[in-house]
Amino acid sequence: MSAVKKKVRIGDLLVQNHIISESQLHDALEKQKQNGLKLGRTLIEMGYVDEMRFLEFLSQQLNIPFVDLKVHNFDVGLIQRLPEVYARRFRAIILSENDKSVSVGLVDPLDIYAYDELLRLLQTNIEIAVVREKDLLSTLDLVYRRTEEIANYAEELDEEITEGQFDLEELTPSDEEEGATVVKLLKSIFEDAVQVRASDIHIEPDETVLRIRQRVDGVLHEQIVKEKRISAPLVLRLKLMAGLNISERRLPQDGRFSLIVKNRKLDIRVSTMPIENGESVVLRLLDQSAGATHLGEVGMPEKMLATFRRLIHLPHGLILVTGPTGSGKTTTLYGALQELNEAGKKIITVEDPVEYKLSRINQVQINPKIDLSFARVLRAALRQDPDIILIGEIRDGETAEIALRAAMTGHLVLSTLHTNDSLSSAMRLVDMGAEGFLTASSLRAVLAQRLVRRLCENCAEDYEPSSIEQAWLQDKLKDQGIELNLKKARGCHHCNNSGYRGRIGVFELLVMNEVLNDALRKEDSYEFVRQARQSEGYEPIAVAAMKYAAEGVTSLSEVLRVAEHIDESPDFQKIAVNR
Repeated sequence: MSAVKKKVRIGDLLVQNHIISESQLHDALEKQKQNGLKLGRTLIEMGYVDEMRFLEFLSQQLNIPFVDLKVHNFDVGLIQRLPEVYARRFRAIILSENDKSVSVGLVDPLDIYAYDELLRLLQTNIEIAVVREKDLLSTLDLVYRRTEEIANYAEELDEEITEGQFDLEELTPSDEEEGATVVKLLKSIFEDAVQVRASDIHIEPDETVLRIRQRVDGVLHEQIVKEKRISAPLVLRLKLMAGLNISERRLPQDGRFSLIVKNRKLDIRVSTMPIENGESVVLRLLDQSAGATHLGEVGMPEKMLATFRRLIHLPHGLILVTGPTGSGKTTTLYGALQELNEAGKKIITVEDPVEYKLSRINQVQINPKIDLSFARVLRAALRQDPDIILIGEIRDGETAEIALRAAMTGHLVLSTLHTNDSLSSAMRLVDMGAEGFLTASSLRAVLAQRLVRRLCENCAEDYEPSSIEQAWLQDKLKDQGIELNLKKARGCHHCNNSGYRGRIGVFELLVMNEVLNDALRKEDSYEFVRQARQSEGYEPIAVAAMKYAAEGVTSLSEVLRVAEHIDESPDFQKIAVNR
């Protein structure tokens, strides 16, 4: 740390080494006076220096190592020797220890105050390393989980209540309730969900326990709380927050509320349902701070993305995005709206519910209780002189026919449909009662999609496929020019021992042409599917997923999960059975 103890002017060193210019340093120092950030962070945010280059420069100048936290193997017990509040305050993490000292990663190794405080807290010699801030914050979220805290608050709440008795006054919103145990418990549940990037929280009373489950990357992870009695006050509090009827326990209810968790604004959708052992509550977490994803960020291959962008800029026609619940359809459609949203276009959306609020776009949430259905709102929307209409989902024949006629009469219509692939979507409209000629005249393209989990970069292992798996992959990927580099999930602290971290989209785009339109007019499903499989540019979604497996982005097991009911080949069935 002797190098750090010296007076080091990092700005001057950057100029001397021709990494930034004198004028850039001057601009950054002026900006620093306004934002109060460290000079290095200011230079990075102004785009004057790349973050990795800056960190490597610091490492060389101070003669300290740079540690990539994405591939570092942690000892969770060792890290937790430093209390979370100090780890976050000083942007620090314990990396390793030996008989004489501990190695500590710091975002700012020039922070003398942080170094002195860490010496006091850890009571041992410290060896400094430099780490990337984004990686450090992500690692802290994984290490400092709230599971133990949740269990402790659950036990405390259980001691405060007696069987079947709850004081409603104590659970109603008030300024004095900040210290209430039920509020602390909910706060811990939400914070833990945000830290692990959960999309949903399930609160489910069982016969003897309470299960709190979080859906992360499409898969549920469970924490069991033995104090089952706390489910009633927990559900009661959530109902109050969502403005639901607290006396009604026999019927399902839906509501929503907003919450700020760890400086992120969340829109929480609440769904309650009576079950045998009480009421089940599912909370859908929508991060309003992040906003809608841009179309270029959904993971679509470049060539397909260029085609899809051309399609959404057509003056009229129907474009469908299909897939099961949780496949990212809404994210793709919102990304399309982000690109189409401009002052010269009137855009109306009909949704159930409205997930992200977008400026300049007229968003309508349907309400079946007052007969505000998709079809009724659509008829009204067509009288509002729109250029583009987004329909949350085509659920019935009436909505399908209105959407198709709107597309045929000069409007661009975007919508979703719950089908497994693009080939069955067009005929699904016909099955709903839409005329074949009307579907053929209006439908422009169908995009089918799924989300597959990415293998954790830190712990993915090489995988040797069986002879059946290898033959199947080579058959499906022939003429693709892809060399097999299969990986499998192992599990580590970075991925919460799941082996996966994050998800990526796999897509199948079917663009309509005259041959397909002719089959649709005749309502000939067999001919439509046959011609679609031979159409230019068409690639089955199962093949798109297999490419990711072949490249080591995801595992073969994950491909099998996504490709189920899509690939009916004998080899695939053998692999699925063996799995």
